[in-house]
Amino acid sequence: MKDKTFNTKALLVATLVSILTIVLVFYGSRQLQNFDAALVTYLFGTVFAFFGIVYRYTVWLQRPPTWMYFKRSLKFLFTGKIISHLWFLGKESVQNIVVQKFIYPRSKWRWFAHFCIAIGCLSAFAITIPLTFGWIHFTLAPNSISIYEAHFFGFKMMDFQINSFLAFLIFHALNWSSWLVIIGSVYYLRRRLTNPGLIATQTFEGDLLPLILLIAISVTGLCLTYSYQFMKGFAYDFLAVIHAVTVIMFLIWIPFGKFFHIIQRPAQIGAHIYKQEGIKKGMAVCPHTGEEFATQLHINDLKIVTKELGFDFTHEDGTSHLDLSPEGKRSRLAQAHLKARLEGGNLFG
Repeated sequence: MKDKTFNTKALLVATLVSILTIVLVFYGSRQLQNFDAALVTYLFGTVFAFFGIVYRYTVWLQRPPTWMYFKRSLKFLFTGKIISHLWFLGKESVQNIVVQKFIYPRSKWRWFAHFCIAIGCLSAFAITIPLTFGWIHFTLAPNSISIYEAHFFGFKMMDFQINSFLAFLIFHALNWSSWLVIIGSVYYLRRRLTNPGLIATQTFEGDLLPLILLIAISVTGLCLTYSYQFMKGFAYDFLAVIHAVTVIMFLIWIPFGKFFHIIQRPAQIGAHIYKQEGIKKGMAVCPHTGEEFATQLHINDLKIVTKELGFDFTHEDGTSHLDLSPEGKRSRLAQAHLKARLEGGNLFG
């Protein structure tokens, strides 16, 4: 069978999303009227990241186990108690994506560091992507030199005094994001450089490079602020280039490195819905141990997926090896080994 170097469906979907993104940039910035040409390199980096993310995500979804989870979760989400499922989806999103609750059982400090990185990155993306695309821009109010107006897609959303506290928070929003990212990344970088277990298993490109990139982006971004506020723009051009390089490296790295788990994380919420609905439909009981071990829905879907992958665990009597719990499988395997040794006449050989 000929090895495929790329996935045609994923390539088509990623290309369409990239074209759609460019169209939204064009019209969202009022035909580039509000687009800042100085950000064109960031735009190319972002579109490339979108292309890579959509391509890899589409390939990931085409895997039989992932596709089964995905289509079942969508079916459960939009059938039956839709309001209940949407409430569950919102609650899980806040707890596991915003609050990062899933990491808390491992360690309070690890949770705090992970929370800082998550909030810092989410807020930075929420700010920089609309700014880069020209969807958000600021102008002086007509006949005024002290009032700024904030526009979204060309429509005025609000105005504020330039010297107000609100203006200070808005214009330094990325600085707050940077500090959060630095705090979290430095903690994890220190842990990876001092923990013997992590040192033995980690790789530079998989574990250290992502943290270094996050720190580099945040530090150079803060340096830009410091340069124009306190150093009269000294070395600003040099810092701007370094910052752009680190940001573009980060954007390029998202689809191919460890950052991709950020994109995959929301899918876990769908898996929670799948598990919740499976429990409602009933649990599977192991015929060997007589105990519940998984949802019957999961076992039934597992049988479908394994057959799609070319593995059929159905016995001659119509039962399946997959009906057994992990403990039941181990016990049956041990019994089979014992039987084979007894028939061979060599119990301990």
